[in-house]
Amino acid sequence: MNMRDGEHRDARARRAAPRARRPLGGRRAKHASGGSHRQRGIALVLALWLTVLLTAIAAGFAYSMHTEALAAGNAIGVARVRAVADGAIERTVYELAKPRIPGAWLPNGATHAWKDGDVDVSIVATDETAKIDLNGANEVLLRGLFTQIGGADADTAARLVDAVIDWRDPDDFRRPNGAESADYQAAGAKVLPANAPFETIGEVSRVLGMTPAVYARIAPSITVYTRTAGINPLTASRDVLLALPNADAAVVDAYLAQRADALAAGVPPPPYPGAAGFNSGAIQTWRIRAEAKLPDGVTFVREAVARPSPDPARALVVLAWIEGAVAPLAAAETNENNDAARP
Repeated sequence: MNMRDGEHRDARARRAAPRARRPLGGRRAKHASGGSHRQRGIALVLALWLTVLLTAIAAGFAYSMHTEALAAGNAIGVARVRAVADGAIERTVYELAKPRIPGAWLPNGATHAWKDGDVDVSIVATDETAKIDLNGANEVLLRGLFTQIGGADADTAARLVDAVIDWRDPDDFRRPNGAESADYQAAGAKVLPANAPFETIGEVSRVLGMTPAVYARIAPSITVYTRTAGINPLTASRDVLLALPNADAAVVDAYLAQRADALAAGVPPPPYPGAAGFNSGAIQTWRIRAEAKLPDGVTFVREAVARPSPDPARALVVLAWIEGAVAPLAAAETNENNDAARP
């Protein structure tokens, strides 16, 4: 045997021998370490999401509590100013019912202001007899209302006058230019005439033939609470004075200037000669607008039509009681709701 044959045998033996396997412990340890890292990563992500969720819940709860606190504060504020405004109405009636001594309050549209604690209060009182009463005015005064104030032509005014009287009278007999239930039904109207006195000024907007334009013009100059046939010229507006028969604009303007001078001097205003036959005088029925306001801006407005009563047990008679009217007095009247009135 030579040396080369021995080398060949050794080589064949090495090839025939089974290969030694590497230990598996290291690979398993490596896989175990990787799985542990992945689990810790998932746990961290879950913890972060849970933290975000809890933070969102806490923020929502805090916002809800803040909102409820604000709402509660506003409710308390509204209750305060409401009570102050209601009290201001009663004080105004008391002041207006006092004897006409120097410094006494007058229903002339002047503003009276004071503070009730930290609540600012302002009051404006006007004479309701300065307006034309839809339930008491006769044909002549109603015609002047629709032509001079409403801007209607003579034919339209004649129809409106008769329709208004047909609405308020208790019968179903149609006036020459008027309208009763059958006419409203034929016109497809949803509301029929009441055959009773008007309860609110807004009710006249449903009279057959009334247009929104005419109603918008007459609304500041009409009432339903005095039941008088005339007006009080000492407090009436320019429009109402012009609605009187044979009224002249120059005469009316001159009288208004005299009346303003008299009020500024603290003396009784002069009589208006053009009101002959339509002068109802002053009847103690007043429209009062009370506004109460807190420093943070919470505001409540109460409007009322009221008159004093000789009955000591019922010193105040309220004909209309209107909540939250923030518009000027003349505009707010169109939204009156007699259901809110208290006896």
